[in-house]
Amino acid sequence: MNVLVINAGSSSLKYQLYFMSEGRVLAKGKVERIGMDTALLTHEPEGKPDVSEVSEILDHTTAIRRVLDLLVHPQHGVLKTAAEIEAVGHRVVHGGESFRASVRVDEDVKREIRRLFDLAPLHNPAALLGINAVEANMPGVPQVVVFDTAFHQTMPPAAYLYPVPMALYRKHKVRRYGFHGTSHHYVSERAAAFLERPLAALKLVTCHIGNGASCAAVLGGRSIDTSMGMTPLEGLMMGTRSGDLDPAIVPYTMGKEELTLSEVSSMLNKHSGLQAVSGLSSDMREIEGAMDAGDSNAALAFEMYAYRLRKYIGAYAAALNGMDALVFTAGVGENSERLRSAVCRELTFLGVELDEVKNGRGYKGERRISAASSRVEVLVIPTNEEWMIARDTYALVR
Repeated sequence: MNVLVINAGSSSLKYQLYFMSEGRVLAKGKVERIGMDTALLTHEPEGKPDVSEVSEILDHTTAIRRVLDLLVHPQHGVLKTAAEIEAVGHRVVHGGESFRASVRVDEDVKREIRRLFDLAPLHNPAALLGINAVEANMPGVPQVVVFDTAFHQTMPPAAYLYPVPMALYRKHKVRRYGFHGTSHHYVSERAAAFLERPLAALKLVTCHIGNGASCAAVLGGRSIDTSMGMTPLEGLMMGTRSGDLDPAIVPYTMGKEELTLSEVSSMLNKHSGLQAVSGLSSDMREIEGAMDAGDSNAALAFEMYAYRLRKYIGAYAAALNGMDALVFTAGVGENSERLRSAVCRELTFLGVELDEVKNGRGYKGERRISAASSRVEVLVIPTNEEWMIARDTYALVR
C-alpha cells in the first residue's frame, strides 16, 4: 500500500509518500508561501533528481494538485497514476478530549476538528484545509487523522487539571493537553526496541527538543505527564516561546506597557525564549556559535535553556518514581552534544553518567551516549513522526 502523509500549515504543506510493505519513502517535499504567486515547491523523489519550482499556488487544493502532478511526472514521479495512492494520513495538532487515538476521517470527525479551532487557531484550521484539499483532488480515497494530543490522553486528572475553578474545565475544557505526542510515542517505542526491553516495564523521560520543546514522563508506554499544557506555550523555554512563567506577569506587563491581549500573546509566543534572552536568534546553532565568540547574552540564554530542561527531567523522574532511560530527540536534542552534556552533567544524583566520546558530533542515528557505569540509560533517538502517521493510516485503512 502507498500512503501519502500530509502536514498542512496555514501557508505551507509538507508531504511524504510511503511504500508501506518496505517502509520506504518514495518521495517527499514541501510547498511554501501558499496563497502567493511566488509559492515555492520542492520535491525529492527516490532515485531521481530533486525538483524546485516557483509558481502561483493560491490555495491548498492547488498545492495538492501540484504535488500529485509531480508524483506521477514522467521524469520526476515515482508512481504511474495518482490512483496508486491508497490512503492519506494527516497530522492534526489538537484533538481535545474527543480523540484518544487516530481515526478515519468522516463528516463527524471534520466537524469535531472544526469545533476545536479555538484550542489550536493556528493549526487545526490548516489541517482541515489539507483534508478538504485531498477530498477535492482524490475523491473516495480514505483519509486518517493522527493527533499530537492523543498520546497524552492517558494522563491522570491530577496531572492534566489546573488548580483553577473547576467551572473553567467543565465549561471551556481548560486543562493540560500536551503536544508532540506522536514524537514522544515514537521514541518511546524505539527506546524499548533499542534497549531490548518490554516497553511496558520501562520508566522513560522523553525530551523533544527543537524550536518548540517538550518533555514527557512515560510509564509503561503511557504518558502520565508532559510539559506543554492547554497550549504549546507552557513548559520548557523554547526558541521564541517563554515556557513557564508567573501568570501575574501578563496583567502586570499589559498595564505597564499598555499591551493588548493580542500583543502580549505575540510577545510570549514569538518574541521570548532564546530569541529574547540572547537578543540574537532562536536557533541553537547560532546561540552556540555566539557563545564560542564570547557573547555573554548567548551564554546566559543557553544556561537558562539547559537549566529549565534539567529541572523538568528531575521532576519527571520524581513523577515516575525512578527513571530507566532519558531520551533526547528532535533538532536540538539530536544534534547539540553541548546541550546534552550541560543537562546530564548535573543529573548525577539520578545515576546519570554521560560518555562524552559517544556524545560527540561524529555519531549519528539511534545511539547510547551514557557511560557503561551509568544507572540510567541515556539515548539519542531521531524522531520520525511521519512514519507514525503512515503506520496508523495503514493500520486503520487496511
